[in-house]
Formats: sequence, structure tokens, C-alpha cells
Amino acid sequence: MTDSRKVVLFIAVSLDGYIATKEESLEWLFKVEGEGDNGISEFLNTIDTILMGKTTYDWIMEHEGDNSWPYADKDCYVFTRSSIANTQQVKFISPNIPDFVNELKKQAGKNIWMVGGGELLSSFLKENAVDEFIITVAPTLIGSGIPLFKNGDYHLELSLKKTRKFNQFVELHYTVKK
Repeated sequence: MTDSRKVVLFIAVSLDGYIATKEESLEWLFKVEGEGDNGISEFLNTIDTILMGKTTYDWIMEHEGDNSWPYADKDCYVFTRSSIANTQQVKFISPNIPDFVNELKKQAGKNIWMVGGGELLSSFLKENAVDEFIITVAPTLIGSGIPLFKNGDYHLELSLKKTRKFNQFVELHYTVKK
């Protein structure tokens, strides 16, 4: 029997724990000197499904434009409380998270990327629906903004799998102890 698919959070964060400024800017992140693409291409080869929240989707659409959806070769689900028509590349859903994730994991395929943002991650943490965390830390303090981990009713024990350095970035890879 093959291993089941895993839900993996792959995300960058400031040293003080923020994924974006209050204005949803990532400009601070792009100012850091990385190395190559900081491991994103390698990671994308390990996944075939993407999960994200509506705010993250909106940010991508604003910065990438309608004609250049960056994940066209992946199954993409956007969690939303609104009723939105699916597009050719994206399915808008509002399912019960544990049931939906368990069904995805039963399907054949590669791992599943939980992109973010903070609200969706918080919901996934409450449901213990994340299997691995790959967090790339930028040597930047932004003081306030959108935190990676919101206060919540969850507790996870993690095990460090590996670390890597991409010039000024440090990648921390953890698995969740089940």
C-alpha cells in the first residue's frame, strides 16, 4: 500500500511571524536576497493539488492577472463563504474541512499544498488537517501584520525533518506527530 497524500503548508514568514503586512503587502519578502527560486520549483514537483483561502486567491489575481494563473497544471480549490462560479482553473468551495481533506487524501496523486492564508490555516489547524509544515523564514522584522499562526484552539507536536538555507532565507521542514 502506498503512503497517503499529505497536506503540506509551504509558506514564507518574517522573522517576527507575519506572512504579510496589514495592507496585505509582500514587498518586504521580495527585498530579501534568496538563492535561485528558494526551493519553490522543487516543492511544486511534489504536489498536484492546491488549497487556498479567498483572500490569498484575490491577492494572486491582483498581482498575476486573470490571464496568467500560475498554477494551471494543478487542481486548485479556493475555500470561500461566498457563492462564486468556478473558473477553468479554480473550484470555489465551502466544504466541511475534515471530510474534504480526507476525500482528497484517499485519491491517487501527489501531496496537497495548503497555500494559506492565516484564516484558512487556522481552520485547518483546529481540524488537525496539516501533515507537514515547510516554513521559509526571511530575516526581516515587519512589526505587525497578518500573523502566520492566529490564536486558536489547537495544539500540535512537530518533529523537525530538515533545514535548508537559501542565501538569506532559512527553510524549516516539520512533520506533525500523530
